[in-house]
Amino acid sequence: MCGIVGYIGNKQVVPILLDGLQKLEYRGYDSAGIAVLLDGKIERRRIEGKIAGLKEKMAKEPINGFMGIGHTRWATHGRPTEENAHPHIDCKNEIVLVHNGIIENYFTLRQELIELGHKFVSDTDTEVLAHLIEENNKSGNFLEAVVKSLKEAEGSYALAIVLDKTPDKLYAARLGSPLVIGIGEGEYYIASDVLAILNYTKKVIFLEDGEIAEVSKEGFHIYTIADLSRVNKKAQLITWDPITAEKSGYRHFMLKEIYEQPRVIEENIKGRLSKDKEEVYLDFPDLPDKELEGIKKVLIIACGTSYHAGLVGKFILEKILRISVEVDIGSEFRYRDPIIDKNTLLIAISQSGETADTIAAVKEAQKSNAKIISICNVLDSSITRLSHGVIYTHAGPEVGVASTKAFTAQLTALYLLALYLGKLRKSISKIELIELIDELLKLPKKVEAILENDKDIIKCSKTYFKYKNFLYLGRGINYPIALEGALKLKEISYLHAEGYPAGEMKHGPIALIDENMPIVAIVPHGQVYDKMVSNLREVQARQGVIVAVGYKNDEIVKEMSDYFFTIPETIDFLTPILTIIPLQLLAYHVALKLGVDIDQPRNLAKSVTVE
Repeated sequence: MCGIVGYIGNKQVVPILLDGLQKLEYRGYDSAGIAVLLDGKIERRRIEGKIAGLKEKMAKEPINGFMGIGHTRWATHGRPTEENAHPHIDCKNEIVLVHNGIIENYFTLRQELIELGHKFVSDTDTEVLAHLIEENNKSGNFLEAVVKSLKEAEGSYALAIVLDKTPDKLYAARLGSPLVIGIGEGEYYIASDVLAILNYTKKVIFLEDGEIAEVSKEGFHIYTIADLSRVNKKAQLITWDPITAEKSGYRHFMLKEIYEQPRVIEENIKGRLSKDKEEVYLDFPDLPDKELEGIKKVLIIACGTSYHAGLVGKFILEKILRISVEVDIGSEFRYRDPIIDKNTLLIAISQSGETADTIAAVKEAQKSNAKIISICNVLDSSITRLSHGVIYTHAGPEVGVASTKAFTAQLTALYLLALYLGKLRKSISKIELIELIDELLKLPKKVEAILENDKDIIKCSKTYFKYKNFLYLGRGINYPIALEGALKLKEISYLHAEGYPAGEMKHGPIALIDENMPIVAIVPHGQVYDKMVSNLREVQARQGVIVAVGYKNDEIVKEMSDYFFTIPETIDFLTPILTIIPLQLLAYHVALKLGVDIDQPRNLAKSVTVE
């Protein structure tokens, strides 16, 4: 998730670009750059690191001009270096562009362009677009060349493009990534987020997927990429103040990130599944298939929320691969003299890739020649550099300390890994693979449906926010979700909450149950459904308060519950991605009622980099 900004008008462009990029830095901070067109010449400045470094560079190497584009990067393809920083240019230094998104077929396009004589200087997928447009721009109609190139590219994009031969035009296109045009007087702005341009205008037009805009100081025209037909749009007036806009209108980053989960899940699936649903594409160049086929044991290492994702992963991997899977907390792993050898696959899960305990565990596993795959959100972080293979979760920056979208992204990555290894080791049939992939593809819409129906969750939070103790219950694959739901409530509301396997309730926790102890139960239909219902009967018999998560048509659990949060139906494997959403929202709204600092809860840090 990167940030882009552009301007054309009568003002000096550099201060506008730098200001816009500063506002967008939450979208990425691996590298930054700007390009300005003046007197038919493109001038570019780029740096590795944050916007502050770019400002320093611009002070030393100033550029004047009235049209330009800028970018702040969250690295996906290529390390966060100056060479990989945007903007990217073509061979002739005539076309310059910035990009947010992923070009899934970039490798194929790159090879074709190299054969045609194009020279690449970065490892990014974005540079392919600059060269592709250059190759297609032979008719002299630049708009048509851009459209032709976008039709050849597969993936997602928000783009701002400049051609040196048309100094009076700025081009913008969107597919799957946000893009807005800001309207001034004789000047226009382009940005990933209205936040970047609110200091200059509140009158905007939001581009829709499959649209391209040609912008000049005199105005703009919007076309469909499909056939270049004209699109008429009415401008909207944004009433947000800049602080509200930074969160896209949400009150807190945590809430924003909860609502980003459908997109994050979709981003993780994109480019990793074949159209016929018979293949999962994961790239582990340092782990040959033969080595993965020979794995006899899987060990998952993680901390906190990532540990809960690992517990879900254990259920999935054991069911599909039919081999032993252990899950260890990173801080405990290296102190128990673990049994590991060259036939062990260690999966390290960390949002930041800098979790000290998990890094230490990975280093310990290296001594025994274990095969290491990491699931991580940050490109080129410490854990990824120690791994033989990486699955990046493409969640974008997660600002809220309590992890939400990173968790569901990790779960999605674990499902993909299980399917990939199952196909490789022939422990899953083609029919089973197609069925599982088909259900996985439906998840983003199902998560959206939950997020659109939060009224009962808000009402529940108003009822129970003054209670001091909560017990979360789950069984099977949703037992880890009971742990994660309780952790979310603890983290941001400072209330006492415990997650338990429901079958253990009679072995102690049942003594705590009364009318002052809300029981949050996760009860989707599945293998352990009847057992969960029996556990809830036991709660009922002791006058316990029941808050349940289950399927909409479950009249039994609905009748037993004081509050019942519904989720769409899916297969057992995928229920955790759906059941966690209401629990994230419940924690958020309880904390909101308590008036605590939701995004930066006391005593916690986003990345635990010391043991």
